[in-house]
Amino acid sequence: MKDTATRMTPQVALAKGETVLQSFTADRATYIRASAWLAGGAMAFGMIALWAMGNPHVWTGAIGGLAAIGVRAAYMMSEEMATRWDLTTDRVLGPAERDIALPSIDQLNNMGSVVQIVTHQGDKHLIKFQADPAATIAAIRSAKTANDAATP
Repeated sequence: MKDTATRMTPQVALAKGETVLQSFTADRATYIRASAWLAGGAMAFGMIALWAMGNPHVWTGAIGGLAAIGVRAAYMMSEEMATRWDLTTDRVLGPAERDIALPSIDQLNNMGSVVQIVTHQGDKHLIKFQADPAATIAAIRSAKTANDAATP
């Protein structure tokens, strides 16, 4: 089995004349901030669930929610930080041999710190934990426009 850093980076070979324009990696501060928001939601949900069940120790829901998300965030951090997407002159390449031709991109959506790529075929890909998702979208749109102009 490949190590995490290898699995989470593009493995597709570049075509002749194709170059990498930009790489997108997860931002550590954004990952921590997203995990903190998730922990806050889990804490609130845990407390509400215990209150609804009539448990007199509602505060334990906050401890459980925080512990669950804290363990998850710590466990997943190394994998998320190793993830890299490459924008080339022709494609967006991602982990697990993801290969998205620029002309096949239908929509680019901003969902918090996540950039969602939707293809004309309906495939959806997530570039997660971007410090500036608008800049990521702008870079992909710019490459797509240049690619469309270069294609006869």
